[in-house]
Amino acid sequence: MISQRLSIRTGGRTDFVDISAHVGDVVAKSGVESGLCYVYVPHTTAGVTINENADPSVKSDMAAVLDRVVPWEAGYAHAEGNSAAHVKASLMGATAVIPVEGGQMQLGTWQGVYFCDFDGPRTRKVLVKVVAG
Repeated sequence: MISQRLSIRTGGRTDFVDISAHVGDVVAKSGVESGLCYVYVPHTTAGVTINENADPSVKSDMAAVLDRVVPWEAGYAHAEGNSAAHVKASLMGATAVIPVEGGQMQLGTWQGVYFCDFDGPRTRKVLVKVVAG
C-alpha cells in the first residue's frame, strides 16, 4: 500500500487537468500488482472524473455543458460567490476508484483521469492511495 499527495496547478476558473500519468506513477511506485487505486480530491469546489482523453474537445464540451446547467450567476445565497463551483464539484464527485492489474491502472483505451477545478486558478491537492487486494 502507498499513499501520495499530488499538487496540481490549474490555469483558469474552470480547468480539467489530465492527471493520468501522475496517478499511474503512484501505482507503479506502489509495487501493487493487483488491487485498487483510490483518487480523492479534498476540496469543495473541485472534483475528479474519468473520461475520454484522446480528443481535447471533450474537456471543453464538459465545461460548456456544466456552465449551461449550473451558471456562475444565478442568484445563489452562498456569501462567497462561488456556489456554482460547489454544485459542479458535487456533480463530478470527489473520488474515483480504478482497478489495478499487472501493476497498471485498468483504464479503457480512451480513458484518462481528470482533476476538475471550478474555482481556480489555484494550486490544489489530490490524494492517491493504492491498495493490494
